[in-house]
Amino acid sequence: MSAIPPPSTTTITPFRPWPEFFSISSLSVPVSLSDATARLSGNLALFRSNYLAVSLFILLLSLVYHPISLIVLLVALLAWFFLYFSRDVPLRVLDYEIDERVVVVGLGVLTVVALVFARVWVEVVVAAAVSGGVVGFHGVSRVPSLGDEAYGGLLGPGMEEFESGYSEF
Repeated sequence: MSAIPPPSTTTITPFRPWPEFFSISSLSVPVSLSDATARLSGNLALFRSNYLAVSLFILLLSLVYHPISLIVLLVALLAWFFLYFSRDVPLRVLDYEIDERVVVVGLGVLTVVALVFARVWVEVVVAAAVSGGVVGFHGVSRVPSLGDEAYGGLLGPGMEEFESGYSEF
């Protein structure tokens, strides 16, 4: 009857299968800037949790030689796990449902602030730049398959060339 889902409907983005994420056969060079931006926005929606996990892993690797900061990051990773990754229902505080994006931004700010106070801000900036590059490269290079629900109307009739990984001019 109503197009708006009830408040109890889950909005948490689940992990996509890692073999699907790392599939080399689904990578190709985009043919245009609009193709690249469509791929990036669709892949960011589809693989949001995977990209967050990869970014946190890159941050973890950048702090290997800073044991105190590594402990701070592990505490932040526990917060990420309990407040974001392990939840299948939206977070509720004082009877208010908190949107997934608010949780991600809040945890991200908390993680960065904690690591800046641990005096490793250069490593955090470098890890963020490397993560952005890795996520951007994967997001632009991965060709959407027809079964990817995050692309919605982007893959309608006439878009079958994306399935093979090759596009024609």
